[in-house]
Amino acid sequence: MANVILSKTIKKYGSIEVIHGIDLKIEDGEFCVFVGPSGCGKSTLLRMISGLENTTSGNIYIGSEDVTNVDASDRGVAMVFQSYALYPHMTVRENMGFGLKMNKTPKDEINEKVNKATEILKLEPYLDRKPKALSGGQRQRVAIGRAIVRGPEVFLFDEPLSNLDAELRLEMRVELARLHKELGTTMIYVTHDQVEAMTLADKIVVLNDGIVEQVGTPMELYSNPKNRFVAGFIGSPAMNFFELTNKNDTLVSNQFPDIALKKINGFSKVTAGIRPNDIKLKKSGNMNIDLIEELGGVTYLYLSGKDNLKLVVEHREKNIPKLNAKVGLKIKEEDLLYFDKETGKRI
Repeated sequence: MANVILSKTIKKYGSIEVIHGIDLKIEDGEFCVFVGPSGCGKSTLLRMISGLENTTSGNIYIGSEDVTNVDASDRGVAMVFQSYALYPHMTVRENMGFGLKMNKTPKDEINEKVNKATEILKLEPYLDRKPKALSGGQRQRVAIGRAIVRGPEVFLFDEPLSNLDAELRLEMRVELARLHKELGTTMIYVTHDQVEAMTLADKIVVLNDGIVEQVGTPMELYSNPKNRFVAGFIGSPAMNFFELTNKNDTLVSNQFPDIALKKINGFSKVTAGIRPNDIKLKKSGNMNIDLIEELGGVTYLYLSGKDNLKLVVEHREKNIPKLNAKVGLKIKEEDLLYFDKETGKRI
């Protein structure tokens, strides 16, 4: 096991800089998730840690060793990709032990490590099958097992569940959480799915356009986002936003004139944010219900109002309003977060 440290890490492709001087420490044994929209640099950063991408400047440390210029095969890491990348002509046992075989590891040692990995991943019944006889979830477990047998100091996962259906993704999230608890090894996991990030991570790193927007535990990012980007990205459904104006150092909302808003000096335009679960319905009002999503224990109502206002409300009561009904909203000031409209920073 080992920690991972990035110091002023930069990646350029020609004159285009895609990773902008990132400083980050991932603790020994931590499950750290890189999350962000497509193109934000999370996979590039993971590949730099693995050694599959060269670092333009800055340093990467795994444990006490500076691995910035060390070959990928010598970094003590194992990577699991989005595609399973299994050899179709080999059995599960042969796929899992192939890397060790190429390193001329003794056969008895290969068998011992493969048997231990298959026990951890519940793959014993499938050892003599070939990949075409496995489900998507089983194939991904084999790919993870191939990484386990190498005994790495750090596991790297690049969107490993993206090719699975919803039910299998849920099953594999549970498997990965259990695996981390059992192995206690440092794991770095890349995903664009913030639900995966929230459920798996000890620490989340939110990336946007090659910079780190915020680092923290899932609940720290959910409850105390530093800026509008993090507030809008973490949480499902996303946080609602509406605009406020500052008149004589008093915030005013055209859509919700009855809310006693916080007094904020020095900001002419402010954006307010509120989570869907913090909004309650009133029987009458001027918000129209455009769409209803009934998910069993919870219902999501998609509302629209004047000035092109659109909000999502989480509704957990049994009595569900009808489509196109007019409703009002109860919003408490203490549930609002305030952001500078110009910079997006939290006020």
